[in-house]
Formats: sequence, C-alpha cells, structure tokens
Amino acid sequence: MSEHQAYHSNQATLLMASGGLLLGTIGIFVANTGQSPLAIVFYRCLFGCLALLAWAYFSGKINELKLSKKQIKYVSIIGVFMVIIWGLYFYSLRLIPIGISTLVFHIQAFWVLILGTVFFKEKITLRSYFILTLALLGLALSTGLLNGSSAGFGLSNAFLKGVGICILGSFFYAVTTLIAKLDTGISSLSLTWWQCAVGALVTAWVPFLKGWPLEVSAWAWLIGIGVIHSGLAFTLIYQGISRLSTSRIAVLQFVYPGTAILIDWAVYNHALSFMQWVGVMLIAYALWALRKA
Repeated sequence: MSEHQAYHSNQATLLMASGGLLLGTIGIFVANTGQSPLAIVFYRCLFGCLALLAWAYFSGKINELKLSKKQIKYVSIIGVFMVIIWGLYFYSLRLIPIGISTLVFHIQAFWVLILGTVFFKEKITLRSYFILTLALLGLALSTGLLNGSSAGFGLSNAFLKGVGICILGSFFYAVTTLIAKLDTGISSLSLTWWQCAVGALVTAWVPFLKGWPLEVSAWAWLIGIGVIHSGLAFTLIYQGISRLSTSRIAVLQFVYPGTAILIDWAVYNHALSFMQWVGVMLIAYALWALRKA
C-alpha cells in the first residue's frame, strides 16, 4: 500500500470510527425520550432527514440529493432494510437481555467478511479473522455475557426467538453495509438523506396511532437522535465505508457497542467488572491491530 493509499485508508477509518463513537451515545437520548421503540425510529428518520436537507441547502450540495430511478431503487432498499434492522433490534430487547442482543447482533461482522469474500472477491487473511475473533470475544466479555449476567434465562422459546431475531437482523445489517460499499455514484450525504426519508415514510403512521410527544424535553431528545445519530453519524460512517476493505469495516463495527458500554458506565454508574474491562481492552487492541490488517 502506497503512502497516498494509506493516508486515505486511515482517514476513512477515522471517519467510520467517529460515526461509531457518536452512535454509542444514542442510549442516553433514547432513555430520555419516553417514546416507544418504533416511534423513536420514526423521529430519528424524520429529524435526520430535515437536518440533512438543511445542511445540503446551505452548503450548496442540494443537487446531490437528485438521483436517477435506478439509484432511488437502491437507496429505497437500504432505507427499508434500516427500518427492519432497528425494528428487529428493539423487539429483541423484549425477549433477551441487552448484552446478549448486542453480542448476537454484532455477528454481522462475520457476515460482512463472508459475504465480502463471495461477492467482492476480497482476500481475507487469517490475521483479519483472528483480530475479528478477538473483538467478538472482547464484546462478549464487556457485555457480561461470559461473566454470569445472562444466567437464569435458560433456553426458553422466548430466548431462542430473541436470538433468532438478532441473527436475522445481523444478516440484514451486513447486507446493508455491503450495499453501501457499492460504487453507485451516490454521495454519503445523498445516501444518508434518502435512507432517512424512506424510513420516515415507512413509519409515518406510528405517531398517529401511538400519539405525539407531550413534553418539550422529549422533542429535544428526539431531535438530537435525528440530527446527531442519523444525520451526522451515518454520513461519517458511509464516507468511511466507501473507502475501506470489508475486513477493516468488520472490526470497526465494534466501536459502536464498545462506546455504548463505556457510556453506560460513565453516565449511569453501571460499574464494569474486571472481566468486562478485559473485554473493553480486547476491543481496543483489535482496533489498534487493525491498522496492519
């Protein structure tokens, strides 16, 4: 890899990691909205769409939002997939602990590697698989899954259903990641805006059925989710994805859950055990080792 290629690869890594860091703070916002999961999906898409539209207009990039019929079909698929992914994830939390749900959902990193070798013919080294395995082990430890926190749930029908939902969601997540990697001539701004627009359209019925937020603070948190966690975060992530290999994308996916765990500890005083800190360190090491993968 030349110095020029290395520079752009590192820049793309920073962009995607920054997006993951922002997404890791979404739990704070969600906890303060007081809204149902599907309602949060709607407002996240709506305000993300409006924020990106305003930014595109004032930055002189409004023309980037104009797409061909073929491109509209492409972004529509991604938009619908993202609504499905968020819906499956939120629903799974009713059936299984959040630690297990988070872990199972992030096996999508393995799907990314497998699908990347099949459809993009990318060579995945043993080192990349080893680093990804370390990151997955780190995530398992940091969520407490291997520390006894999931004990007592057993293999009930509800538990198995929850795990199955997460596996399905993780596959859709991986497919969406790889679709975003395709060279379609669509900018990251346009891709993110259309994704939010399609998502808002698909879930527009929710507030009419569930009701609208009554408190000003709820609106503030919902706007924050749309602007920060949809508009800004996804723009950064998609800018990075388009210039990275699938192996690097796969490991960088762990920035989001790793950040969420640290935020949970720092903000809500959910202290991490020794083994959980070991997990966080494994994730950090995997991200560092990724530079040479």
